[in-house]
Amino acid sequence: MQKIMLIKSQHLKNRKALSKTLQLSTFGYVFYSLILGQMSFAENLSYSQAEQYLLENSYKTQTSDALNQASKLQAEAVKNIGLPRVDLNVRAYKFHTETDLPLNGVKNNLEQTLSQGVNERVDQWQSEQNIPSTITDPLKQGLTQGIHSGIGLIPDTANVVLEDEVVRPTVSVMMPIYTGGVTSSTKQIANLKAERSQLDAKQQQDTQRFEVIQAYFNVQLQQQLVDASRFNLKAMQQHYDNALKLEKQGFVSKGQRMQFEVARNNALRTEQNATANLQSSQFQLKNLLNKSSIDQLTTPLFVNRQQSQPLNQLLDSYPETSSLVRKMQMDTQLANQNVKIQSATKKPTLFAFGEYSLDHNQNWIVGVAARYNLFSGIDKNKNVQAAELQRYATELITARTQQEIENIIYKSYNELNTVQQSNQLLQQNEQAALENLRIQQLSFKEDMGTASQVIDAQNQLSVLKTEKALNAYKYIMSLATLLQSHGSISQFKDYVNQTNTDFIR
Repeated sequence: MQKIMLIKSQHLKNRKALSKTLQLSTFGYVFYSLILGQMSFAENLSYSQAEQYLLENSYKTQTSDALNQASKLQAEAVKNIGLPRVDLNVRAYKFHTETDLPLNGVKNNLEQTLSQGVNERVDQWQSEQNIPSTITDPLKQGLTQGIHSGIGLIPDTANVVLEDEVVRPTVSVMMPIYTGGVTSSTKQIANLKAERSQLDAKQQQDTQRFEVIQAYFNVQLQQQLVDASRFNLKAMQQHYDNALKLEKQGFVSKGQRMQFEVARNNALRTEQNATANLQSSQFQLKNLLNKSSIDQLTTPLFVNRQQSQPLNQLLDSYPETSSLVRKMQMDTQLANQNVKIQSATKKPTLFAFGEYSLDHNQNWIVGVAARYNLFSGIDKNKNVQAAELQRYATELITARTQQEIENIIYKSYNELNTVQQSNQLLQQNEQAALENLRIQQLSFKEDMGTASQVIDAQNQLSVLKTEKALNAYKYIMSLATLLQSHGSISQFKDYVNQTNTDFIR
């Protein structure tokens, strides 16, 4: 009888020791998490700091900045299109040409001119001297025959050789007067592309913000899961150790002890998986930030208790804030300018031109020219129709994209409401689970409950902590999805600092 009393007394001591261990484990949960965090990280890193670091140092940001700057330079390059074009031209050439010039006409004209002149002088001499025609007529015939014979000595053709070396500098000017709208459309397209590039850069930044939100808070989630699994493993290990002692004393069977061992092993497996997931999430964040090591994350998981904007306001304002929608609207404007350019090919062009020679001759020319294409082998009407269909397609794609964005906003907004309600219920359940654990510990201490009931209460508390962390992460990702679809994800960090916010630490 005395031996039985001693065994029972020892059993009560073991129960009290186990109860004390469980209580210490419960109250030491937060301190254990803090110590683990300090061992894992070196410096503080808030979400805002992580976002800023990524936006300033990532390869995507540098690429986006370079493309954005290139688009701006291209727009500036064509802003003066339509002004006169002035060119300095220098022509240096050497030529040799050889040709035969016909001289028959020259000979006939020369012979007629000489004969006529001689006859007129003879007639004048005859009238002044009263010389009879019997003397002057033979004289005329003789002179005419002499002229004809002399002219006949000239060849009928002359071989001419021309050679020269010339350096001729000139200044030429050309200015379009009417192009059918090509000039203005070209400028407008360049400006639209520059604005679109800015929207590309903003959209790229929003995408990076979403990525860092996902990676940063995934580390926090995995850290919470690791803390919960390690806390549960420690409690299971303590219970298993006490079960071994009770088995040796004959108060529990081997089968009961093995149940505790299986529970301990399951807790160990859960802890190992959680640790591996934490390491993977830490590597992803480190790789995303392009850092050799990550710091202690100071922004915990959170859930805002209230929505900051009504749903209707989000649905009404997203066309002005969403970079994607604005880009697609700009694509429609670009397609419209393409229609104008294709239509301009059917119109005439008018331009002024001029050229001034800089050599000693100082020759110059100015004028106006018009050009209208009659046939080129390209059906311009079909090109215009194709451009109009492309514009219509971009309008349809924009409308469909807006529908999809509205669906995402509506779904994400409802998910936020659901998560907020779940968070309140989980908080209530956590308080109930803590009270249940306290009651089970007291019952076990007074030998009115079993160890399994205590472990079940601890498991329930651990599950609730895990569910709270998962629920908070779901809230964060739903919020990020909502803000990214709306085009205001840059305001995400403001939600962290809102009042009426529950933090999961």
